[in-house]
Amino acid sequence: MDGADDILIINDALAIPRDELAFRTSRSSGPGGQHVNKTETRVELLFDSVASPSLSDLQRALLFAKLGGAIDDDGVIHVVSERYRSQLRNREDAVAKFVALLRDALRPVKRRKPTRIPKGVREARLKAKRERGEIKRERRRRPEDA
Repeated sequence: MDGADDILIINDALAIPRDELAFRTSRSSGPGGQHVNKTETRVELLFDSVASPSLSDLQRALLFAKLGGAIDDDGVIHVVSERYRSQLRNREDAVAKFVALLRDALRPVKRRKPTRIPKGVREARLKAKRERGEIKRERRRRPEDA
């Protein structure tokens, strides 16, 4: 591996060295016969967000706020891949999922610009409601009709 492969670029403000990631393997679930029953192709990526020197305090807080379900009580992010029959491909898939997960979590939230309903639109809506109410009032049975 060269130097560029040793670092995961998450966004402009964050790059994580691959040596901060830990991997665990286990047997995959589901059908597959003899192959799936004897090989450990399922890969679980573990990233300790609390101890990581790559994250700023703000980034760490954003991750905890947005990734509550993927972070355990110790602050470790778990990403699992068992899509492929190969451990290597599952490892690459887990890393890709991890990068996408962090990229989404650290994306800044666009602030909503408060808007107002134009006066003409509001008046037209109220006029339509009045007309509809009038139609319904006309349908009612009048005491003199009975």
